Amino acid sequence: MRVPLSWLREYVDLPATETGRDVQAKLISAGLEVETVEQLGDGLKGPLVVGRVLTIEELDGFKKPIRFCTVDVGTANGTGEPQEIVCGARNFAVGDKVVVVLPGAVLPGGFAIAARQTYGKTSHGMICSSDELGMGDDGTKGIIVLPPETEVGKDAIELLELVDEVLDIAVTANRGDCLSIRGVARETAIAYGLPLSDPALLDVPGPNAFGYPVQVSDPLGCDRFTARTVTGLSPEARSPIWLQRRLQKVGMRPISLAVDVTNYVMMELGQPLHAYDRSLVQGTIGVRRAAEGEKIVTLDGTERKLHAEDLVITDDRGPIGLAGVMGGANTEIADHDAAENGADATTDVVIEAAHFDAVAIARTARRHKLSSEASRRFERGVDPQAAAAAAQRTVDLLVLLAGGTAEAGVTEVIAPSAPHTITVPANHPDKVAGVEYGREIVVRRLQEVGCDVYGQDELLVTVPSWRPDLLEQNDLAEEVIRLEGYENLPSTLPKPPSGRGLTHRQRLHRRVGRALAGAGYVEAPNYPFIGEGVFDQLGLAADDPARRVVRLTNPLNDEEPALRTSLLPGLLGALRRNDGRGTHDLALFETGLVFLPREEQGVAGHLPVDRRPTDAELAALNAVLPEQPRHVAVVLAGAREQAGWWGKGRPADWADAVEAGRAVAREAGAELIVRKGQYGPWHPGRCAELVVADGAERVVGHAGELHPRVLKALGLPARTCAMELDLDALEQVGDGTPQAPSISTFPVATQDVALVVDKPVPTAEVEAALREGAGELLEAIRLFDVYVNDEQLGDGKKSLAYALRFRASDRTLTVDEASAARDAAVALAGERTGAVLRG
Repeated sequence: MRVPLSWLREYVDLPATETGRDVQAKLISAGLEVETVEQLGDGLKGPLVVGRVLTIEELDGFKKPIRFCTVDVGTANGTGEPQEIVCGARNFAVGDKVVVVLPGAVLPGGFAIAARQTYGKTSHGMICSSDELGMGDDGTKGIIVLPPETEVGKDAIELLELVDEVLDIAVTANRGDCLSIRGVARETAIAYGLPLSDPALLDVPGPNAFGYPVQVSDPLGCDRFTARTVTGLSPEARSPIWLQRRLQKVGMRPISLAVDVTNYVMMELGQPLHAYDRSLVQGTIGVRRAAEGEKIVTLDGTERKLHAEDLVITDDRGPIGLAGVMGGANTEIADHDAAENGADATTDVVIEAAHFDAVAIARTARRHKLSSEASRRFERGVDPQAAAAAAQRTVDLLVLLAGGTAEAGVTEVIAPSAPHTITVPANHPDKVAGVEYGREIVVRRLQEVGCDVYGQDELLVTVPSWRPDLLEQNDLAEEVIRLEGYENLPSTLPKPPSGRGLTHRQRLHRRVGRALAGAGYVEAPNYPFIGEGVFDQLGLAADDPARRVVRLTNPLNDEEPALRTSLLPGLLGALRRNDGRGTHDLALFETGLVFLPREEQGVAGHLPVDRRPTDAELAALNAVLPEQPRHVAVVLAGAREQAGWWGKGRPADWADAVEAGRAVAREAGAELIVRKGQYGPWHPGRCAELVVADGAERVVGHAGELHPRVLKALGLPARTCAMELDLDALEQVGDGTPQAPSISTFPVATQDVALVVDKPVPTAEVEAALREGAGELLEAIRLFDVYVNDEQLGDGKKSLAYALRFRASDRTLTVDEASAARDAAVALAGERTGAVLRG
C-alpha cells in the first residue's frame, strides 16, 4: 500500500517538522512493515510553469516528426515573450495548456535544462510529459495537457504536487484495514497520540423504498449491498488534477472521472466500489452464485467461463460482474473518449458498495487468475460498516466534480449480524508478554484500536468492524503489546541444560558435509519441491516407487506441486544453471530430507495450543506424516582435476561418483559393497549399485554416469555423473565409534597379481574373494589396471591387476608368508569367480 504523506496529513494533524522517515519509524514500531519512503520530486528545481501553445510549425526532413512551437509562459521567463521550444510529441494542439520547463531548471534524476541547438532550431526549454516529471503513468503516453481553465505562468510544481513523500507499506494478510489511507491514518494517529479525522464519518441518508432494486440470493456470500444512483453527469467532465495526482501517487492510473472517483474512494476508505452505466443495466441487480458453465466478458476484454462457486452480480440478462473482483464489459462506463468515437457517454450511474465473503472472493480471484485491487482488499477483510459511507462519498464527489444529481433513493440490503465480542482477563497481555502493563494501559490501548471495553478484572471487548482479524484473547494481547512497543519487551536468552550436544545423526550429517567439501564438492541446498514431469526426464519406470509423491494443497509454484523423493532433480538443476552461466567444471553435493508417502494415508488432527501435546497426540501426528529419510547426493561435470604444469588433468567420470559414496560410507562407519547395477537415470553400463549388509543385503543408492537420454532431456553437459544414497540407512548399519588408525613399525610386503576372468564378472566380486582369501595379514588391496585384448587373453576375457599389501602387527613377514597369503587369495578368487593367473 502506497501512502502519500500529504494525503495522510489530511486526517492526522502531524507536526510540520515530521518527515516520511519519522512516520516510517513510528509505524514500524507499531508493527507495520514500511519498506521504503519514496521522495517524489527529489532534486527537482524550477522554473516549471504552465504555458499555452501559440503556434506549431512542422519541421520536415527528419526521421521522425518534429514540431517547432511557441508557447506563452506569461512573465515566468522574465521577458513576457513567447518561448520557442522544439518538441516531438503530437498529442497537443494550438491553444492547449501544457507544462513547460525553462532553462536553468533541473528535472528528477539530475537532468539540467538549458537552451540548445537541435533540428536546426534553438529550443529554450522543454514541454514535459508525466514520465519526465516522475509523475507515473497518466495513460496518455505523451505531453501533459492541462484543463483549459489553468492559469498561464502558474507554478507547475505546486499545481501538480510534484514534491511529496510516499510510504510503501507491505501489508500483511491479517491487516486488510491498512489497505486504505483511513486505516494507515488510524495507526498513525495511535502512534503519535493524536486525534483522527475519520473520513468515513459522513451524514448518510437511511435506506428507503425509492432506491434501485437489488435482490441478494446468497446472504452468506454478500451480507451487505448498498446501491446509490447519480444522474446527469457531464460527458465533458474530467478528473481534476489533484484527484489524478493522488491516484498516481498510490500507484493507480487515471482512466475517467467516474472510474477515478470509485478508485479514489476505495484507496481512501478501503471499501471497493463499482459504477454501472445505468442505461445498460436491465432490471433488478442481483447477487447469486453462478450457474456452472455461465460466461461473462470482464472489463479486461476476456471471456470467462464461470464456476458454480463464483459469486456474481447479475441483471435480467445474466452476469454483469464477478463480485468483488471485476465488473463486466456489458455495463462498462463510457467516458468522453468513447463519445468522441461515436458511443454514447455515460450520464447516469448506479454505485455499488457491497461486502462479500472473503473466502469466496479469494477463490474466485485465484480460479480465474484475476487479482485486482478490489479482490485484494475483500480477501483480507473489508469494514462492512463502511459501505454506506463509501457510497455517499462517491456520490458527493460525482455531484461536485461532474455536475450530477444524487437521486433520493437509497438501497441497503443487510443480513443481520451481531458484533464480535471477546472475554479476556485484564492481565492476559501481561502473561503473554512477561511485562506488567496493568488494566489501565490494556483498556486504553484496546480503545485506541477501536474496541469497546467493559469490566474490571474480566474485560468484555467488542471488536470494531474494521478489524475482522481480532478473533480471540491472544489477538487482543498482541494489539496491546505492539502498541506498547515490541522493542520494550525484555530479552532473555534461553539456558540450555549442560551435558548435551549434537545428536549422533547431526554429527554424522556434519562429518559427511566436511568430507565431501574436503574432496572438492560445493554444497548446493535446493528447495524440496518438484514437478512430476521430472520423473519422465530421469527415465524412471512407470511403477517406480519414487514416482509416488506427497502433493501440496497450496504449492508455492504450480509447476512444482509435490515434495521431492530424490535429491537429484534439484542438484541437476543447479548444475545446469551454473553450466549455462559459464562455470563448466562442477562438483556439487547436498544432504537433505526426501518425502515418501505412507501406504495408508491419514489426516492429521489439531494439536492443542494451551498445553504441551501428550506423547500419544504427537505419535498420532507423526503416524500420518510422510516418511522423511535423509539422503546425500553428488553431481559432477567437466574437469575433476585441472590441467597445469603438473599434468594434463582429467575429466570427472563414474568412478568419482562411486568414490563419493565410499567417502560417505567411511564417515558413517559402514562397509559399502559396490557392484554393477542398473537404475533410472544412470547409464546401464556405467552404473554402480551401492549395497550394505546387515544380516541381509540392502540397496541404499546408486552411482555412475547418467544416461545420454537423461542428459538431453535435462539439458546437462556430456558425461555428467551422479551419486545418491540413503544416509539414514548407512547410519543404521554403521559403527559410529571413532576408530584410531593402527600404525605398525614393521615393514609392508607387497605382492601384485594379474587375474584373467570373464568380462561379465564384476571386479567387486573378485576383490571380495581376494580379500577373504588373503586373511588377516592383508592390510590393503587396490585395483590398478584393467586390460582387455582378445588376441592375448581370449574372447570375452579381461585382466584385472591388483596390488596386495601384507603386514603383521608383531613381526616382519617372510617372503614365504606373504606368498602363501597371496596364493590363498588367488585360489579363493579362482574358486568363486573362475579367475586364473595371467601368464
